[in-house]
Amino acid sequence: MSAPSASAQTCPYLVLREPAAVREVLHRPEDFSPANALIAVTPLSGPSLRVLQRARFALPPVLASNDTASHAGIRKVVAGFFTPATVGAFEPRIRGIARDAAAAAVGLLETGEQVDLVQAVAAYPPAIVMLELLGLPVRDLPELKAWSLDSLELFWGWPDPERQLELAHSAAGFYSWLRELVLEAVASPGRNLFRSLAEHGLSTPEICSLGYFLLIAGQETTTQLISTALFRLAEGSVGFDWKNAASGTTARDLIRHVLATESSVPTWRRVAAQDTVLDGERVPAGAEILLELTGNHASSGRASAAHEQGPTAYGLAFGSGIHRCLGAKLAELEAAVVVQETAAALHGVRLAEPNPEWLRLLSFQAPRTVSVGI
Repeated sequence: MSAPSASAQTCPYLVLREPAAVREVLHRPEDFSPANALIAVTPLSGPSLRVLQRARFALPPVLASNDTASHAGIRKVVAGFFTPATVGAFEPRIRGIARDAAAAAVGLLETGEQVDLVQAVAAYPPAIVMLELLGLPVRDLPELKAWSLDSLELFWGWPDPERQLELAHSAAGFYSWLRELVLEAVASPGRNLFRSLAEHGLSTPEICSLGYFLLIAGQETTTQLISTALFRLAEGSVGFDWKNAASGTTARDLIRHVLATESSVPTWRRVAAQDTVLDGERVPAGAEILLELTGNHASSGRASAAHEQGPTAYGLAFGSGIHRCLGAKLAELEAAVVVQETAAALHGVRLAEPNPEWLRLLSFQAPRTVSVGI
């Protein structure tokens, strides 16, 4: 365990980097609660709160931050949409979407244009797949992507007051859109997640709370994982090349390497629910804890990625225990398929911008652009 050195004034967390300690915390929810998982890192200002209140914005604990007995039943409902059989059956659809996106990128490259692979191939396939998988209408994708990035910054970033107010307006717009979607889905015939949650007994605010972060985490973090993998591939820094990545096995190895070393969700938070002990050290009730999920779990290099035994090297990238990411298998499959199809279509491209701006938030990271050319 170690106290944070940088950003101590804004991130006063007890930082845990040792994988065994991280796993232990995640497996002791009675001592280390997820109640702080979705609390804004930068406290919301009065003007920002008023913007959100006017939109009836509310995030009661339902799934990721729920430490009550209701969690298990709600999780079971959501898990029903991410079963191994369901995810496996979606692979042809994922591959088709990825192949179409890659073909469109090739068309742009052949005109002599540089192409940003984040927007061209990483951004939209995960959003389309998530909405289809949940039985929800596929629409307003550009807005959903913009809302997602804004909400991540609002809750996990360090915006100044002016920027925070802009982000609050965006979050309010997203929440209003989401409420309409929830009401529409609950009243619709057929199976969809929001209707299933209503049948389980959740209220509209509770469904909106769950949907708010699920619609972000279910696609934006996968976009970020793909973006990092494509950047490292184009950069040539991880022992993989475009030709090799066109193999499904190699694409999967690359994704697992990124998950182990610099996943899109490198950290997550917990709070001590009561006075307790961890590794022989006292942890007082209320202590804010930052868990390192990725970056301290495997050495770099292709050989390491290809010869890891089991999932241990990247096994914490999706969390562990009763709050482990329900979409882990889907995210890994999507990322590997998109990378494989992109590599197969774009072999021979060069990285046009070796030093892109990166998204760097408390719990999220990825290059904002991956520009390539012929």
